[in-house]
Amino acid sequence: MHAPWWCKCRQEDKPVSGSQPDVQAIIDNLLTAVLVVDAELKVLFANTAAEQLLPLSKRRLQAMPLNLAEEDISLDMARIRHCIYTEQGFTDSEVQLMIDGVPRWVEVSVTPLPLSLPERGQTRALIELRLIDQQKKISQELQQRTQQQAARELVRGLAHEIKNPLGGLRGAAQLLERELPREELKEFTQLIIAQADRLRNLVDRLLGPQRPGRRQVANLHSVLEQVRRLVAMEIPPGIGLGRDYDPSIPDFEMDPEQLQQALLNIVRNAVEALGDHGHIQIRTRTAFQVMLQGRRYRLAAEIRIIDNGPGIPDPLRDTLFYPMVTGRDGGTGLGLSIAQDLIHQHQGRIETQSSPGRTEFIIYLPLRR
Repeated sequence: MHAPWWCKCRQEDKPVSGSQPDVQAIIDNLLTAVLVVDAELKVLFANTAAEQLLPLSKRRLQAMPLNLAEEDISLDMARIRHCIYTEQGFTDSEVQLMIDGVPRWVEVSVTPLPLSLPERGQTRALIELRLIDQQKKISQELQQRTQQQAARELVRGLAHEIKNPLGGLRGAAQLLERELPREELKEFTQLIIAQADRLRNLVDRLLGPQRPGRRQVANLHSVLEQVRRLVAMEIPPGIGLGRDYDPSIPDFEMDPEQLQQALLNIVRNAVEALGDHGHIQIRTRTAFQVMLQGRRYRLAAEIRIIDNGPGIPDPLRDTLFYPMVTGRDGGTGLGLSIAQDLIHQHQGRIETQSSPGRTEFIIYLPLRR
């Protein structure tokens, strides 16, 4: 009886001496960051991806324990020690890691390493760090878009209910004014009419832009310069307004008026956050391979509006773009909500990064040929 063909292959295709794959080279070419630590969390090994992620050289990593401070990572280091001692691994799919002051989302897997009997006392753990920034952003964007859309629909429904009786109230005040016997009594009807008009204007802003405007091929920097000139006439003398433009960004299809309104709202929001002193910079760059509203674009315009103010308060971060949400006394909370609506109509996206002393609003707009 003849042996099956796959048995012959195994017998005949034995690797010759020296042809075994280089395990070190394989691990160094992994996209996942890999660390090996001992029971004291001293780094014994780090691959190339770990160097790039952290970012530290292997020599520096292996010369220091992996004792990241609480503000640097949202994972308790005691969990890794517990994993080593109990020989029970774990995975945390949402860990925030601060890298050069920028928050990054990673998935952390910790696995105790089985050692041979003579080395049993030297326990170790394998730590894998995988970046999930893109997945996290997509998930957050979809969730926020759903919540914000629900909030907008609720506010717009209420706005319609308010707007309808306002017209009748204003008309009744005008009719009453005609029947008043004395001129001084008209002061009260004028007050009713003025307040009705004020409420109508507020409701119109709540309803926001309903339809896309007229699109045309235009220059982004011309729009930004118009915004800069308008803001420069309003800001206090203690606030500086700088610019850093990328001239390689081509003209693309937009509604210049709507885009100007969106950017103006964001810059004015930065001015209000600064008060009387500070600095705002408007920066443009080209971004590559950007996912916008579920579609990948090879090129996108990136606009950053950066201020050195106190930062966005923690309670407002998740609801910043909701209608009627504001951290300023007397504010309507509509500027950023309208800005986001207009950017979405351009198939774009707004992101925020904020810490005390630096707040960035990042706008991505697709560039189509």
